[in-house]
Amino acid sequence: MTDKHVWPITELSAQIGARPAGARLARIESSMQYAHGRFRNIMPTATANLAAMPRVAFASMTGREDRRPHQPVPLLGPADGDAAGLHVTWYGHSSVLVELDGHRVLLDPVWSRRASPSRLTGPKRLHEPPITLREMPPIDAVVISHDHYDHLDMATVQELSALQDVRFVVPLGIGAHLQHWGVPAGRITELDWHESTRAGELELTATPARHFSGRGLHRDETLWASWVIKGPAHRAFYSGDTGYFPGFSDVGTAHGPFDVSLVQVGAYDEAWPDIHMLPEDGVRAHLDVRGGLLIPVHWATFDLALHSWADPADRTWRAAKDHDVRLAIPRPGERVNVDEPPAVDPWWQLVA
Repeated sequence: MTDKHVWPITELSAQIGARPAGARLARIESSMQYAHGRFRNIMPTATANLAAMPRVAFASMTGREDRRPHQPVPLLGPADGDAAGLHVTWYGHSSVLVELDGHRVLLDPVWSRRASPSRLTGPKRLHEPPITLREMPPIDAVVISHDHYDHLDMATVQELSALQDVRFVVPLGIGAHLQHWGVPAGRITELDWHESTRAGELELTATPARHFSGRGLHRDETLWASWVIKGPAHRAFYSGDTGYFPGFSDVGTAHGPFDVSLVQVGAYDEAWPDIHMLPEDGVRAHLDVRGGLLIPVHWATFDLALHSWADPADRTWRAAKDHDVRLAIPRPGERVNVDEPPAVDPWWQLVA
């Protein structure tokens, strides 16, 4: 993992990042998604159902043992193989390597011990990263969905930037954090929804999601997104963090069908369905975007909700069976050949 000591207060402040300003802020203010100082969703959202908060508060103090694995999570890797065809390696939570048509895209890499601005408090990893960042193969682009700590990690960004001359492709405003952390401006590409950029032969497109953003006290000053990755022969979709909404069908119409979809299925609760999908909603989203193979993400690594540790995988597995959806649930570090995925092995039930 990237952090090996207690961070001084100056570095705690650095973790929060920087607010957009100057030309970056001017571009944000011209976005159709931005008004009155904040980015907005297509459909209005509530961060949480306030009426459910007493239940949530009580539940958060009980059942903690069920929210973590009872056995060590099996880890694999590093995996060998070139980037030809379409392969997906899930490292835990939403950190995923997509190898597509000779290129490599790393999604939301978080290698630190905690998903938090503090090295002392906040959600702690439930398993080690399967590989070190030094073992990561050459990356063509790092793609970020939004700036929450479990998706954008300062230490990981700084180490990757030092190890590789890698390009970061991010939603509007997140470039301010990256530059604050030392990433050269020339290696940062910021996109609004429906905007695209190229990485070699790949086309990377930011598409809508239903979520929110913010580090520290400032909220919704940077954009959140789902992502479309198109190559000459294959296509992949990544949902980012999102509530279910009709925009998935629009993505499927405009960019699908997809060979694989990487869909958020964890950290859900009935108190906040607008911003995190239930597993059944994740399967619906996969069908809406016209996905081929479904690989669930955003689970197993951090305790961010009240459901049991294995619940996201169990519920996704059942919903996929109900809708005849092709599914792979890899172990962290396992490299999946999307064209020939293995049969689902419920390994998580032996760990829970």
